[in-house]
Amino acid sequence: MSGHVRHLYVHLPFCAHRCGYCDFVTVVGREGEHDRYVDAVLQELELERGSLADSLETIFLGGGTPTFLNAAALERLLRALPSAAEVAVEANPETVNSELAALLRDCGVNRISLGAQSFGPQLLAVLERSAQPDDVRRAYYALRDARFDNISLDLIYGIPGESSADLDRDLDEALALEPDHLSCYELEAKPGTRFTHTFGDELARQADAMEGYFERVVERLTEAGYRWYETANFCRPGAPAGAADFRASHNLAYWLGRDYVGLGIGAVSTVAGERRRNLPSLARYVTALGGGAVPPPRELEHIDSTTSRQERVLLGLRLDEPLPLAGLETALDATALERLEALGLATVAGTAAGPSVTLTPRGRFLGDGVTAELLA
Repeated sequence: MSGHVRHLYVHLPFCAHRCGYCDFVTVVGREGEHDRYVDAVLQELELERGSLADSLETIFLGGGTPTFLNAAALERLLRALPSAAEVAVEANPETVNSELAALLRDCGVNRISLGAQSFGPQLLAVLERSAQPDDVRRAYYALRDARFDNISLDLIYGIPGESSADLDRDLDEALALEPDHLSCYELEAKPGTRFTHTFGDELARQADAMEGYFERVVERLTEAGYRWYETANFCRPGAPAGAADFRASHNLAYWLGRDYVGLGIGAVSTVAGERRRNLPSLARYVTALGGGAVPPPRELEHIDSTTSRQERVLLGLRLDEPLPLAGLETALDATALERLEALGLATVAGTAAGPSVTLTPRGRFLGDGVTAELLA
């Protein structure tokens, strides 16, 4: 009997280098362990088969750098995964060439998230990124030549040393490539990292400029015809009817509160009111799954109804589409909602299915602050 979960995440932690600002679960190098890790991931997949539906909507390979995995191991993994309507892979530009692009396409991948981060060599140096602007362009065109028609570019703003002119240049360069999707994130450097130690003063200065940068990103991309469908995400519009929907379907499942299964070290699953997080130890993960039907070491969290409703509000209000309020009433402060609506930060509308709430553009710029006020 199959399960109900239609979204699958696979974490591939291997990287050539760990960037100073990164706080993801990563492992540098370890090329000799790629095959054993894929063996373990596929064993975990077998353990989770009962949770997964017969037909999946999305699969996402994230990292780390999934395309740093050796080609044979990556192909073996992709061919062993279930089929899905959207199969997306994160890629660093320096790892992408025509051969890899063809391999991904042949293995059923139909969406690529390309980590450009910036088109300024001096800013890439600050981020410790090895790919240069020409590497981004080469990778992008190699993917287009391999018939990928759903490519996303990742950009970061608020980098130490970045100016408004630098941001405009990055947006100009990204738009010139005409990607189908753009993810634009403000730089978040966790306290205590070597990045914050090195650039602490400049990060504090950039924090004051973040709101202006954010508004500039939205202004430039919406003027270029992109839909601002989620706080940090933009896509080419899907209209007219029948055209492709270029929103990131896998991430959309998270924002809509859908259940999902995560495989690999550090991966999170949310299934039937329980959140599981695999511990980040590569050795413990591979050892546990190498023995057969033994789940990897995990942290477990029961998600009670209050937490579930609050998370639905927090994530749902990041989107540009109305959030239905049915069943969420106890998570919202009705007085705060009235006040925010009067201030032009939120809109409440009645539909046949019941009332819904959407943040206005002004409300979306204030984002988490508005949402925090709304929570009961």
